[in-house]
Amino acid sequence: MSRFDIRDISQPLIVAPMAGGPSTPQLAAAASNAGGLGMLAGGMLNPDGLAERIAAARGLTSRPLGVNLFVPQPSVGTERQYGEYAKALAPEANRYGVGIGTPRDDDDGWAAKLAVVSDMRPSVVSFTFGLPSEQTCSRLRSSGILLFATVTTVTEAKMAVSRGIDTLIVQGPAAGGHRATFDPATSPCDTPLLQLLKAIRADGDIPVVASGGLATADDVARVLAAGAVAAQLGTAFLLADEADTHPTHRAALRDKAFPDTVVTRAFTGRYARALRNGFVDRYGNQAPFGFPQIGHMTAPLRSAAGDTDDPHGMALWAGTNFRQARKGSVAEIFRSLT
Repeated sequence: MSRFDIRDISQPLIVAPMAGGPSTPQLAAAASNAGGLGMLAGGMLNPDGLAERIAAARGLTSRPLGVNLFVPQPSVGTERQYGEYAKALAPEANRYGVGIGTPRDDDDGWAAKLAVVSDMRPSVVSFTFGLPSEQTCSRLRSSGILLFATVTTVTEAKMAVSRGIDTLIVQGPAAGGHRATFDPATSPCDTPLLQLLKAIRADGDIPVVASGGLATADDVARVLAAGAVAAQLGTAFLLADEADTHPTHRAALRDKAFPDTVVTRAFTGRYARALRNGFVDRYGNQAPFGFPQIGHMTAPLRSAAGDTDDPHGMALWAGTNFRQARKGSVAEIFRSLT
């Protein structure tokens, strides 16, 4: 069975999967229609919702599409730590008039979502936070699916190659949203993207895609010159017409009151880069490790903040070059990047 090859896209651009809102079938399809590759975010969706989004995107494009899945991992937090964080968050809950969520364990519907992609066979399935088993990789590859894995170190890259991954998405430290580090309790790697690309490419000949802090045509040109076969961008498309980015989030990206980003565990219990806001300042030093437990705890608070247009209570995911994000259609943004 013939498989899609990332090197065959006419525009070396991938619109990153952005779970929790921004990623839509329209966004992914527009990216593929513009000559790149659109990725659907499977994280934080139920399996039926994922299947519906794949079908919806296919109704908008006949070109290749990808799906991203969160790889489940054991939590590194404790019930005591969750209880202490709940006490710390109590003033926030009282202010919004909502309860704090239950810190439950959750594998994000892993097995059911694997069944969805095995059945619907998108051109690409990418993995974040870790790697699937060798058996899973073999089954998906035998179905003609190209496998991507997001890595943040040379060691993770070696693990991915040995597992049978076809293409590496090399995530640099400037990336917005969650760091893809395999070990959630390890401080994120701060090796600059170009240096990390060079080190990983020196260790093998597997195709690599560059991601993290890329926002301009010059950024894209630099990583392609460094040997990447494509550039993956997320923050650059948060203001796109086809993205379902929350209106409060959109406004904050252009608001001078939010001048910088910070890596924090405050919202989800896993390191992630977001605009620095009041929630980060209040709870960034108190949040324990614990993904997805902490995310479940803060979900009602974040939802209430969105409902009341309060940017200081939301997780405003963004890469370091968020000021370069521009409004317009995906096709228009593509033209500005190439």
